[in-house]
Amino acid sequence: MVPFNVAPFVGDEFTYIKQAIEANKISGDGRFTKLCNKILEDRFNAQKVMLTTSGTSALDMAALLCGLKQGDEVILPSFTFSSTATAIVLCGAVPVFVDIRPDTMNIDEKKIEHAITDKTKAIFVVHYGGVACEMDTIMQIAEKHGLFVVEDAAQAVMSTYKGRALGTIGNFGCYSFHETKNYSMGEGGAILINNEKYNEPAEILREKGTNRSKFFRGQVDKYTWVDFGDSFLPSDINAAYLYAQLMHADEINENRLETYNLYLDAFKPLADKGRIELQHIPEECVHNAHIFYLKLKDLDDRTKFIEYMKDSAIYAAFHYVPLHSSPAGQKFGRFDGEDEFTTKESERLVRLPLYYNMIKEKRDLVIDCALRYFMA
Repeated sequence: MVPFNVAPFVGDEFTYIKQAIEANKISGDGRFTKLCNKILEDRFNAQKVMLTTSGTSALDMAALLCGLKQGDEVILPSFTFSSTATAIVLCGAVPVFVDIRPDTMNIDEKKIEHAITDKTKAIFVVHYGGVACEMDTIMQIAEKHGLFVVEDAAQAVMSTYKGRALGTIGNFGCYSFHETKNYSMGEGGAILINNEKYNEPAEILREKGTNRSKFFRGQVDKYTWVDFGDSFLPSDINAAYLYAQLMHADEINENRLETYNLYLDAFKPLADKGRIELQHIPEECVHNAHIFYLKLKDLDDRTKFIEYMKDSAIYAAFHYVPLHSSPAGQKFGRFDGEDEFTTKESERLVRLPLYYNMIKEKRDLVIDCALRYFMA
């Protein structure tokens, strides 16, 4: 059996979790939380990083820090997970979905300006599969119209655009450390704050609306409730698990890229013949092998492929059902322009098993079984 995903584990996690427990500080903002924040800041040249309870809560924080309110509009792709949109809805704002580029499955930067109205407050971009959106154009549009940019970089830890770490380009970036991601803390995430004026508001928001962080730094003699907030602090036990993986970040990245490149070599001849399409990596982008996907002819072809693989106990998976066609998407948002690619391309896409320390025998099984399907 080849599972679709196996949560990453490097072997040092138990050691650091034990240390967190023995320190008698397993709630939020303990030693390992601070260590992870610092590692991510240094690694990605990020102004400020704060671990959160999830990638979803990082997006919630970003939406609240943008000051979204009832009636505001936010532009985003429909091909994404619900969390990207629920952060917008949380604030009472309206998700305005636009079409994607078929080559990267990212938001089509050429469709953004058409969707801008006098109610537009922000653009939420999603770096699908760890491959960057066209950020220069998007940032120029945002600057022209005075809009915030939030990077949903949930899948993009270790990916770059023109040498810059994804998550550090917009006003805010959001990572996920869910068990399905390249680096995991079970449930967890991080918000990247790229302008220091938002550091203190973010601390207050993350600490249940209090100035508790300033108290622990000795900047105030007591802490109190000062503004709206919530609890976005992960347990230090979770952070200890993540710390072990961040200490092996390059090893994990290289291991995943090895599997990705084996798949690429195996399936490129099929792509050259036009039987399938593969993920496009623009020249200015460095990706992190978060996923490896094939695009088949249509929905029927994909369904048959998934069933064929399942019959051999290999679990391939489709991805998002476009949000604008979902019940909540129709209730809370709207689609701007024509759905030329979002639905059609999402129905063709299938992801192959890819995870850290995937052994050669399982990789070969995936390749051999998939090739048999296409030769049938």
